[in-house]
Amino acid sequence: MAVRMKVHGGDFSNVYLNITFGQVSLTTGVVAGTGERIKINSQTVAELALATEESVKRIGGTLGWGAAGALTLGPIGLAAGLLAGGRKKEVTFILILSDGRSLVATVDNQAYAKLLGASKSKP
Repeated sequence: MAVRMKVHGGDFSNVYLNITFGQVSLTTGVVAGTGERIKINSQTVAELALATEESVKRIGGTLGWGAAGALTLGPIGLAAGLLAGGRKKEVTFILILSDGRSLVATVDNQAYAKLLGASKSKP
């Protein structure tokens, strides 16, 4: 199953989250499966966290944003506000890969749970 992620910033623009037989990977490209495939596990993920105003500002330099605060006021601020509410249907998160590439994206909460679980697993 390929889940399209809404990417807000970072090193990727078109990314799909692939969940197949318990394995999770990211695929870059305009169409799912046409680009680079990145397996998600404890070796490939340096950090995975919910996006908050503080976390976006903290890693703003890592993401290459001089104006991380401006982004925070946009979709990230909105998403963080939604996260503070009771029933979450979407999750905005920050993913930093071991090779230094990163992204801020939004997926549904079930897809985020799979991504989080896979990022903690050993290859």
